[in-house]
Order: sequence, then structure tokens, then C-alpha cells
Amino acid sequence: MLRRVPLISEETYHIYNRGAGKQRIYTTPADYERFMGLLRLANSEEPITYRNPWEKPRGRSSGGITQKLVDVLAYALMPNHFHLVLKQIATEGITKFMRKLATAYSMYFNIKYEHSGVLFQGRFKSSHVNSESYFRYIFSYVHLNPLELVEPDWKEGTIRSEKKARKFLTDYRYSSYPDYCVGERPERAILAYDDAPDFLKEQNDFEEMLSDFSKGHILYTTDDGVIPEDRPR
Repeated sequence: MLRRVPLISEETYHIYNRGAGKQRIYTTPADYERFMGLLRLANSEEPITYRNPWEKPRGRSSGGITQKLVDVLAYALMPNHFHLVLKQIATEGITKFMRKLATAYSMYFNIKYEHSGVLFQGRFKSSHVNSESYFRYIFSYVHLNPLELVEPDWKEGTIRSEKKARKFLTDYRYSSYPDYCVGERPERAILAYDDAPDFLKEQNDFEEMLSDFSKGHILYTTDDGVIPEDRPR
């Protein structure tokens, strides 16, 4: 089935999907780590051979990846859903990348948990990031999303302890927040960090992210309280 809005090369998109029936798609740290490894290993025209995803294979070009499909600019994994910010590099790169990622992870999950049936809720949703203000909003939204686990009302502007919230995000390993806001780690290899817009690398203050989210939430949330990327595309 063709997408209602085609994905355009050299453009950036917020990509989102959840478990079918809102089921958990990550149960153990190993599940999160497997998905993160696949974020790197699926980013190629080549078939996936699961290996150490942080190791640079000999004879390969930049970051061990040839014929890159997308630039991964940000991500956050939650127990039953994920958020990605991707720039399409190759023709149909996002579609190819997401197909490889979903297939490889579903195979892993189904074998490990003896699960049958679909794992993800249909095809992924997408939202075109077509302005710097929307980019700042999405970047903040994705990186702040794990706060739902400890501060369920954060989107309404209620955070009981900003100090604890900041520490939680700093310690949360399953997003790119630490790569932008803490320091370099092996998992930064997932990101096209050097190619990310400068304002993303400079937007590394917790309060600034909260501010950019709040401004964007007013601009980009619909009257029924749903942000556009949560609508089926």
C-alpha cells in the first residue's frame, strides 16, 4: 500500500510505532539493546548479519556502514512504543530501513518469547519535520518522552522534581538523550551525530528542552489534544 504522503529524500521525519494492542515490545534490557543494535545494523542496503553493532568492521567506510539508507538524528524507546527522527538519504530509504528493522526485531522477539502474530501495530506513522521550530519541538518531545515512566503528567507541565527528572533522563540508556546531553558513548554510532544540525547539538539543556516542548505543544497540538504524528498516515 502506498503512503498517503510520500517520504522525500533529504527531508526529515518523525517516525513512530507501538506494539499491536499496545503490548510491550521491550521486556528486558537485552530487548532494548537488540533494537538499538538493529538501528545501526539495519541502516544499509546489505542484509543484516547480527554482530557487535558498536564495532567498526574492517574494510568498511564511515562508521562501518555502506550505502546508508537514513541519518538517525534522535530516538527514544519506551516499553510499548518507539520514536525515531530520521532523515531520508537513499530513495525509499526510510521505508527500507523500517522494514528491515521491524522484520529483524520481530523475528528476534517471536523466537525469544515464542510469540505468534504481528508485533507492531500496522505500518509506522510519520510526520514531516519541515521547519526549525517543529524540529526543536520534535527533538525535545522525543528525548523527554521517557519521563512518562516517572513523571506521567510532564506533558501538562507538571513535574514534581526537575532534579530527579533530569537525572532519570541522563541515566536512561535507551534514547539518544545521553549522546547529545551527557557525553560520547559507543551507542552514538547509531546517530549521524556529525551531520546533525548545529542547533540540535547545542540544545543540550534540560530546561531549554522543556521550554521548546511547551512552545511547540501550543503550536502543534490539535484541538482534540492529539499531536499530528500520533495520527495514522
